[in-house]
Amino acid sequence: AQGKAQLHRIRHLRRMSSSAVLPWLVHLYTASGAVIGFVALILVEQAKFQSALWLMSLAVVIDATDGTLARMARVKELIPWIDGDRLEDIIDYLNYVLVPCLFLLRADLLPEKAALGFASLPLLASAYGFCQRQAKTSDHFFLGFPSYWNIVAFYLHVLLTPRWLNGLLIFVLSALVFVPIKYLYPSRTPILRGLTLFLGILWGILVLLIIYRLPHPPASFVLSSLLFPAYYLSLTFWLAARGQDG
Repeated sequence: AQGKAQLHRIRHLRRMSSSAVLPWLVHLYTASGAVIGFVALILVEQAKFQSALWLMSLAVVIDATDGTLARMARVKELIPWIDGDRLEDIIDYLNYVLVPCLFLLRADLLPEKAALGFASLPLLASAYGFCQRQAKTSDHFFLGFPSYWNIVAFYLHVLLTPRWLNGLLIFVLSALVFVPIKYLYPSRTPILRGLTLFLGILWGILVLLIIYRLPHPPASFVLSSLLFPAYYLSLTFWLAARGQDG
């Protein structure tokens, strides 16, 4: 009987070990964003901005899909001693804050005499934003302006807007991190989630086409791509005005 119990225990451990492989691979998938961000920093330093934007886009794809994969692989259940949310926050701060801030600086998108100061604003504001306990609310919103600095850097680079206007926008968006407005969490906010995801996918394809056509993308592509950010902000502020929390 003791031998059978031991054999049963060994088989159980083997099954657990086998089932835990997939969750580890999901964590590896998430962590690969750190390597992508590091290489993107190198490319930005080398003024290879188009290549850096490709990697920044790849980081978004990983971030948009790893959560779904984690839930499918039952990551929290099978390897609960690893905090996937903390891992994701580390990767997101690198790819959504640090990389685009360096991009803003090296691509000469900020007022020349105060460029370092303006580039530092998102670093400071997002450090606060990421450490909030309710940075992602229980009803699946972001509280305060999310760290979409990669999108900001992309559009300032593509639109060739004046540096003073870029600096003003960076200042305003950094301040909005501290304003407790609920912003859509595109993949999880239940309100119009299907429509938001559909439009987001179309927008992502359009962004990739714009990057491909750099340094002179068609104006029609760029202007059309602005429709999704306009939709995102309009729905966010409409819900906030109504006091709708999802």
